[in-house]
Amino acid sequence: MAGVETGTITTDIPARMDRLPWARWHWLVVIGLGTVWILDGLEVTIVGSMSAALKPEDTGLGLSSSDVGLAGAMYVAGACIGALFFGQLTDRFGRKKLFLVTLGVYTVATVLTAFSMNPAWYFACRFLTGTGIGGEYAAINSAIDELIPAKYRGRVDVAINGSFWVGAALGSLLTIPLLDPNIVDPSWGWRAAFGLGAILAVGILVVRRHVPESPRWLFIHEREDEAEKIVKDIEHTVEEETGKTLHGVDQTITIRQRKTISLPLIARTVFTLYPRRAALCFALFVGQAFLYNAFFFTYGDTLTTFLDVKQTGWFLAIFAASNFAGALLLSGLFDTLGRVKMIAGTYILSGVLLAIAGTMLDSLTAVTLTIFGAIIFFFASAGASAAYLTASEIFPMETRALCIAFFYAIGTAVGGISGPLLFGRLIDNASESEDITGIAIGYFIGAALMIAGGIAEILLGVKAEGQSLEDIAQPLTAEDEPAHA
Repeated sequence: MAGVETGTITTDIPARMDRLPWARWHWLVVIGLGTVWILDGLEVTIVGSMSAALKPEDTGLGLSSSDVGLAGAMYVAGACIGALFFGQLTDRFGRKKLFLVTLGVYTVATVLTAFSMNPAWYFACRFLTGTGIGGEYAAINSAIDELIPAKYRGRVDVAINGSFWVGAALGSLLTIPLLDPNIVDPSWGWRAAFGLGAILAVGILVVRRHVPESPRWLFIHEREDEAEKIVKDIEHTVEEETGKTLHGVDQTITIRQRKTISLPLIARTVFTLYPRRAALCFALFVGQAFLYNAFFFTYGDTLTTFLDVKQTGWFLAIFAASNFAGALLLSGLFDTLGRVKMIAGTYILSGVLLAIAGTMLDSLTAVTLTIFGAIIFFFASAGASAAYLTASEIFPMETRALCIAFFYAIGTAVGGISGPLLFGRLIDNASESEDITGIAIGYFIGAALMIAGGIAEILLGVKAEGQSLEDIAQPLTAEDEPAHA
């Protein structure tokens, strides 16, 4: 069954949400929802920074470089499964319920990580933490796109996804004192680092409770009165905050309401109605997932193994700052120059630069490798953030969360799980000969995948800048059949 239809309504809610001027209320959405990427960045960086602290048998967990890569892969595997599991629940039960539940899963799992007593416990907790973060990706990206006006959607989404690197920089700096044996006992420092993530999550949860359900989701699921009330409250708040009078709109959409949308219908929509868009998302997610998960999960291990770096926090903080700067400073161009030009440009440029870095590994120091990485990922971070933007805006509303989850999971399973495992193995093998060029093949694979993603954007990209979500991809429940693309 495709879903239980319960009636037909004509609504102007999408047009009213898109015509809103930017106000403090939108910052509530950004802070309440977008800060999840800070948590993700904190998690990934803490793990990357503390690889050396986790290796000793007495104060750590006795992990090898391959184990560090495996832990990264377990986290990503959990994120893939969590995205798929919670993604379909987000489309079925609403954005708000799920972005509260998934944050709760993350909080509990990261606290349990701090109490790891052996590698198996640690790997299991990394997996569970990943499920919470993966579920967040689906719930949060769909909610943000449905609450932010079309004029600002590109820059907000790219900048928010780029805030991962605020958490990365924070995690890098926090590990400096926590992993200093002169300040904190080595057996407790890495555990405290994980506990800090839970404290931040609780703060986010308090703010997030005040973010409303998506009105777009509500009116499709037979709750149009609730949707109307939320939109009126938002309009009243925005008028008070901006001092501007909001005028009516004449653009409406007619919707066949449904209680549920079946998974077979969602699959048919993605692969039958939008095969080119599906191929585009796959290429974008595979490229950025391999690049980031391979390079960043194991970067701290690369510095300590080959370049004699004792404290990786400062290097990772500089690297992270460059990534956030790229997403923030380039984000506006995704709305002005457009999605296709910016995504293709950032993917191809970062891929070419990464390939060059791979050929120069034997002549790079810890400082020059970090500088090279900062330049590469200044561009790559904006492109990678735009992959999430693309998946969240080019498919129908009823499928949005699951589409984000699906392409994140599939792309990350191909690139994100294989990347850390490959790099961990390359580091182990290369460390025997103390030859850093042994990991160059990982750089070349990442470069090829990023360039392929950029070419896919040129051939298949959607010019979505400034358009309403309903114009980019008509809802499945709209009276007119959605166009094939």
